Amino acid sequence: MSGIDPRAVIDPDARLAADVEIGPYAIIGPGVELGPGCQVGPHAVVRGPSRIGARTRIFQFASVGEIPQDKKFAGEESVLEVGEDNTIREFVTINRGTGEGGGRTRIGAGNWIMAYVHIAHDCQVGDGIVFANGASLAGHVEVADHAILGGFTLVHQFCRLGRGCFASMGSCIRQDVPPYVTVAGDPALPHGLNSEGLRRRGCTAQQMRALRRAYRALYKRGLRLHQAIDEIAAAADSEPMLEPLVTFLRESRRGIVR
Repeated sequence: MSGIDPRAVIDPDARLAADVEIGPYAIIGPGVELGPGCQVGPHAVVRGPSRIGARTRIFQFASVGEIPQDKKFAGEESVLEVGEDNTIREFVTINRGTGEGGGRTRIGAGNWIMAYVHIAHDCQVGDGIVFANGASLAGHVEVADHAILGGFTLVHQFCRLGRGCFASMGSCIRQDVPPYVTVAGDPALPHGLNSEGLRRRGCTAQQMRALRRAYRALYKRGLRLHQAIDEIAAAADSEPMLEPLVTFLRESRRGIVR
């Protein structure tokens, strides 16, 4: 393959699409699958079993698909799945899953993962997410589509970050962050809606009004959580955009930032 530098180390059991590009001194281990149009930069390491989707770019010195940083891991079968069109920048580390966590770490499509980000074992990451430099997910974290994590955001294990939420730089997240909500600080606390992100994704004025009412019910009016959920659920009958928020709140096990 003309796109592979002769100084790269490719295991015979790796499966590479015909047009992949691999830089000098990169290491592609056994059980790795690289889809069409993938690019792996110099000195990057991709371990398997890992499946990397089409047109994903892995920059120099990244470590993708290494074993979990979990003392309970005993060499059981586990996998990393990365979707299409992801950008994985320098010194990013992404670990495979563990048996306890279902054996799979999953990254969706179209994510922008900046330098020094860490995504730990068994994380489930959606689509269109931005991880700014140094953001870190502990094990078993779930991040829904279109979330944005500011630089050096830290997320405790088993937390869930809802669709379209925003974490400001240096946030320390110990509980679930509901969809569309902005959080900041240590510990992370709510600071309004991610209004700019909502507008960029085509949120209408009517939907914004409904979300602001939901936010006030959840955070501003002194309601108990079950009372706020019931009120938002009633409003969701006429505004479907509230339904993901209601579902998220009802399914939370760690409690929400509040």
